[in-house]
Amino acid sequence: MEKGRNNYAIFIDLENCGGKVETFKDVIEKVKMRGDILLGRAYGYNDRYSGLKSSLLSNTFYVVPSLRWGYNQKNNQDIQLVIDALEVAYKNDLIDCFCIVSGDSDYTPLVGKLKSMGKYVLGISRSEVASKIFINACNEFVFLETVAVAAKKVRDRKKSGDESSMTMEELNELIERIISDQGGGESVMYASELKKTLKRLRPDFDEKEFGCATFSKLLKILKNKYKTISLKDENNIIVVSLAQEEKAGSKINKTNWKEIFVQKLKEFKEDGFERVNPSIVKSAVQTDYPGFDEKELGFKRFSDIMKELEKDKIVKVEFDDTHSMLLKIN
Repeated sequence: MEKGRNNYAIFIDLENCGGKVETFKDVIEKVKMRGDILLGRAYGYNDRYSGLKSSLLSNTFYVVPSLRWGYNQKNNQDIQLVIDALEVAYKNDLIDCFCIVSGDSDYTPLVGKLKSMGKYVLGISRSEVASKIFINACNEFVFLETVAVAAKKVRDRKKSGDESSMTMEELNELIERIISDQGGGESVMYASELKKTLKRLRPDFDEKEFGCATFSKLLKILKNKYKTISLKDENNIIVVSLAQEEKAGSKINKTNWKEIFVQKLKEFKEDGFERVNPSIVKSAVQTDYPGFDEKELGFKRFSDIMKELEKDKIVKVEFDDTHSMLLKIN
């Protein structure tokens, strides 16, 4: 992400997003890690997505309803999204970044136009429907499955009905995700920027609720307690990075690999992804097991692991129109 670019307009194709509340929240979190969302619009809204109402309102989204007429309903919504995005690009000088939550190749000309106007374009989509043409056209592209996986650990521990409070452990994991999302191979942030990002994600965040007078004191507590972040003082400016130590017990071997893959695939399916790209599965495994290498498990290629899982009817290997492999999770 280029420095100085941080005001987003986000356009969501709800059908592509799947309409799940948690998936919607994951997308919003991903964008807020990069900057402020000044404008949001969701397309294709109907009664099927009524569970999203609270999240849409709290994030000040304008909703374009799904009106059923003729045979070109979806095409009409796609055209409306393009018109709205271009109108914002021409009229709102504050917005320098656009996020399009869809993988439809029909949006490629829109991406090209936005980039020619100096706008930064982030694409997000399920791997099952993501067009390679659209992916390559964007300045940056993120698969929706990876967005969901990154937020899942905190979400699984969240007690029902306790959305307002955040434990210190949840705060630490959120900070880890924010720093990891920086990209550029560095994963480093100034403490002031980190706090600003936290406030975008959780406007009610206050270090005093954790018993700390300053944010730097809270960071020191997190560093000593969880040992997942590192702090460095550069002329009285605190720089935060991820600790390099590998988590204890994070080993995948010939005995437990299948169980680990089955669990990862189950998590994807529970999040509403029935088909995923193998590269996303591999990335998810490597997140928890950084030393993972298919050759150490006796496989020449990662695709051989997928074929082994297919033999056990855990997945079904399919290919899309561009001959890219997809895994249908059984």
